[in-house]
Amino acid sequence: MSEHELIPSQAPAAYIQHHLHHWAIGHGFWSLNLDTLLFGALTALLIAYVGRRVVARLSSEAPTGLQSLMESLIEFVDNQVKESFHGHNPLIAPLGLTIFLWVFLMNALDLLPVDLFEFAGNHLGVPLQLKVVPTNDLNTTFAMAISVFFLIIYYSIKVKGFLGFGKEFLYLPFGKYLMPVNIVMKLVEELAKPISLAMRLFGNMYAAELIFFLIALLPFWAQPFLGGPWAIFHIMIVPLQAFIFMILTIVYLSLAHEDH
Repeated sequence: MSEHELIPSQAPAAYIQHHLHHWAIGHGFWSLNLDTLLFGALTALLIAYVGRRVVARLSSEAPTGLQSLMESLIEFVDNQVKESFHGHNPLIAPLGLTIFLWVFLMNALDLLPVDLFEFAGNHLGVPLQLKVVPTNDLNTTFAMAISVFFLIIYYSIKVKGFLGFGKEFLYLPFGKYLMPVNIVMKLVEELAKPISLAMRLFGNMYAAELIFFLIALLPFWAQPFLGGPWAIFHIMIVPLQAFIFMILTIVYLSLAHEDH
């Protein structure tokens, strides 16, 4: 039996191992996870397409359901920015909305049956081995977190200047006589931001997918009793993780804009 013909009831361990590998090219550090790039790009294009469609059909007299939904999301994100961001930067609200929608859609792919794309590919004569959820890949979560980290550094220097930013590293929180301790603590504080952002999102999505794999290995009569409740619970996790990533980004950028 080839790895593309694995059936959960016949090879449980091999089935899980099969689904933990990416569709990738290359080796080691220079490998590319094509499934992550593909589904990440598709969700991004979907957001761009829907946004363009809504803008092209804007109506104040008879708004469509999609327009009402987008307006509600924009208002929701705008309120979060007003509550959490203490400063003025026109980039923050669009950035928060983009992060929320993109992470939400990537997370939502986890609600699809784990074997759906491979099953379709096998019947079309195209054997596939995919990890469909981009946020289940550390490369995705760290790339997003590092991008936020660069924005934090950029705005910290822009608002406070090189001198003010340097003083934070040298003099806070214990004053000028404990500069080495201050530098170490500041480095830990700053590096903890992207690491916590990336690991929180990845850890939750990775664990959720593993549970779906385990449920898929159960007898068919037991799957609805466990799969249904877990899917309902996971429906809450999907937007929650997107919200957490968005709100922490807003908070971190707010701290970067504080010059006192």
